[in-house]
Amino acid sequence: MVNRRLWFRSGPKPVRPMLEQIRSAQLQAASLGLDGEVEPRIHASGRSDERSAAAVWRLLFVNQYYWPDHASTAQHLTDLAESLAARGFECHVLCAQSRYGSGELARPAYEVHEGVHIHRVPATSLGRRSTLTRMADYLSFYARAVLKAAWMPRFDAVVTLTTPPLIGLIGTLLRRLKGTPHVCWSMDLHPDASLALRRMSPRNPLVRGLTWLSNLVYRQADRVVVLGSYMEDRLRVKGVRQDRLVTIPVWSRRDQVYPVEREANSLRRSLGLDGKFVAMYSGNLGLAHSFDEFLEAARRLRDRDDLVFLFVGAGPRAVEVRSARDREGLTNVRLLDYVPRDELHRSLSVADVHLISMRPEMTGIVVPGKLYGIMAAGRPALFVGPAHCESADTIRRAGCGFTIAPGDGEGVVSALTTLAADLNLAHQMGQKGRLNFLATHERNLCCYQWLEVIRNTIVRPSAVAVSTPVPALGGAMAPAGSLRPAAR
Repeated sequence: MVNRRLWFRSGPKPVRPMLEQIRSAQLQAASLGLDGEVEPRIHASGRSDERSAAAVWRLLFVNQYYWPDHASTAQHLTDLAESLAARGFECHVLCAQSRYGSGELARPAYEVHEGVHIHRVPATSLGRRSTLTRMADYLSFYARAVLKAAWMPRFDAVVTLTTPPLIGLIGTLLRRLKGTPHVCWSMDLHPDASLALRRMSPRNPLVRGLTWLSNLVYRQADRVVVLGSYMEDRLRVKGVRQDRLVTIPVWSRRDQVYPVEREANSLRRSLGLDGKFVAMYSGNLGLAHSFDEFLEAARRLRDRDDLVFLFVGAGPRAVEVRSARDREGLTNVRLLDYVPRDELHRSLSVADVHLISMRPEMTGIVVPGKLYGIMAAGRPALFVGPAHCESADTIRRAGCGFTIAPGDGEGVVSALTTLAADLNLAHQMGQKGRLNFLATHERNLCCYQWLEVIRNTIVRPSAVAVSTPVPALGGAMAPAGSLRPAAR
């Protein structure tokens, strides 16, 4: 189910057999306690991945946020761009000078970090306090990014993310004006999210226009990379051709997130959590998530001084959690700000179990990426949300936690008390999650799948009319022989 979408009907041989070998090797290494990196280095055709110095492909990535921002899209884009740069691609990122968090210092307009050329354009940084401030930040970035992208020389491919919504239009324009193959990385769906949350009306003419424009971007892209099968289903309904859809999950990094034992975790001690059973929610407290069940569990377990609910992060619903804590005197609820990425291994390992939630109406629209960091940290997950979605399916398949129906606060209490009474069970679930993470959701494996997508897109862009034809692959622009598609 997961791998079938790696089959490109119009491209070279499928890479599934090779990826299965990599995953098998990773599982064997993890089961032996080696926990070592199994780096894929051989192409599906059996040839090396090394590029010729005379044939450098130039890639442009467009997203509002990039390193050193802590936004999820920024972190994953940083991983991907740096991974491809290390493999010999010339990677450029177009992003905003302003930061994800309002009030933070702007970065330089241009710099090179880890081999990636970063081009930043001015944009407001009013923050996420309201829809109006977010729209102002989005529009200010749009205006500058469109002008900058049009001014930049032609790239061999452009990859657009989904922050802000409709930023994929830049990829569509570059495809039409310059013949640049376009890959749309669908991290979430807009305006689908706002419609599902009833923050917009489907009868509004403006919303209908935005929906049409968003669907057009997806349909015109040469490849659309989605995070799971449920998101893929939604895009097929929008008219995106099956042969252009590729499923690659988001990931975590084994070198940055790994298990830290309770007794050896200095952060756990500094927070005064020794001897406590910690249920942690880490990440964005956003509108797509539900916190009622966790707060209900905190109320029911308020008399247990050995159990703590720890919320780490920020977002529009953080105020709701903080207000409930203060209003009801829930001393077992604590809130902390975001933790730097290089401290994630300690932060995520503070937890004995991690809390995740997603509102049912968001199925296929968003995929909570925090699950993969939880699995990397070797901790069990407690998911509250629909029974059938990417997160619930992954937890069941890996056997790394519990899935609870929305509104079932009693189910959350039961799962937490079960794990608190049996730390060995929590450890076993965490170990299963770690093994599954190494086999399917580690950065190197996922970025290698991205490498295959980029290759196929540049060599075989889909047959959609463009005003400027894509230059023939030849001369200095042609890839080295090791990068040509394998014959069918």
